[in-house]
Amino acid sequence: MKWTELSILTTHEAVDAVSNILHEAGASGVVIEDSIELTKERIDQFGEIYALNPNDFPKNGVVVKAYLSATSFLAETIEEIRLAIANLVNFDINIGENLLTTNEVREEDWATAWKQYYHPVKISERFTIVPTWEDYTPVSTDELIIELDPGMAFGTGTHPTTVMCLQALEKVVQEGHSVVDVGTGSGVLSIGAAMLGAKSVHALDLDEVAVRSAQENIQLNKVEHIAEVFHGNLLDTVKEPADIVVANILAEIIMSFTDDAFSIVKPGGVYVTSGIIGAKKDDVKATLEASGFQVEEVLMMEDWVAIISRRPE
Repeated sequence: MKWTELSILTTHEAVDAVSNILHEAGASGVVIEDSIELTKERIDQFGEIYALNPNDFPKNGVVVKAYLSATSFLAETIEEIRLAIANLVNFDINIGENLLTTNEVREEDWATAWKQYYHPVKISERFTIVPTWEDYTPVSTDELIIELDPGMAFGTGTHPTTVMCLQALEKVVQEGHSVVDVGTGSGVLSIGAAMLGAKSVHALDLDEVAVRSAQENIQLNKVEHIAEVFHGNLLDTVKEPADIVVANILAEIIMSFTDDAFSIVKPGGVYVTSGIIGAKKDDVKATLEASGFQVEEVLMMEDWVAIISRRPE
């Protein structure tokens, strides 16, 4: 299917109004390329921040992009958009250069365009996440390389919650441990646990797309003899107790099954939880403790929290 990309060079003041005009013209969303992004300061903790390419941004102002299907009425729609934006000056809105350009885009190009922003990332002392389409040479002998193709499932392995979970697994996984990965997504935590020496990993996800993606990534990393993926809700498919349970999901969901998690974790075992926003940290801690867990460590990155808790012997 063919689409037409509309790009409007405008001002910060006019972004909301221009975006609204594009929405009303049939665009389901907009892309905003802001020249200010080039000068923003960001904290780089694990090498996950890469230099932005100035060629991808306007020298001044803001580019607002939208995508419209290439129909026989497209020319009329573009002209209506042009007139509507020009009319914003009557509302005392500065529209700047108001330069509108178009470009034909094929749908299949979108499926791979995001890959240009995804590169090898060292996310912890031992783990490096490498996309399948990138070449990478390990920089140390004990480095653990996870090859990943997130596909349609949530999880590129570089989100703060995933980073903290892998850091936590580095601390607690020992040779021969059994691990349960709740809400496995792309399977990165299951792969990490297997590489750290777990003898078995029971991964599960409610999303069938995630299940397929995790299975593919587990096979890609050659740990399918250790990690197995199931379609299931929370701990429904888990029949045996585990040394470690890891759940990188929403705080509200974590709090809904802490009693079940306590019954699955072996005495002396560990429960790693993340996907928790800072405002929910105390609520999750209280719920874990009410179920019988002892909170051992709280990790924080940006506004995200991971909690390492243990079931008493």
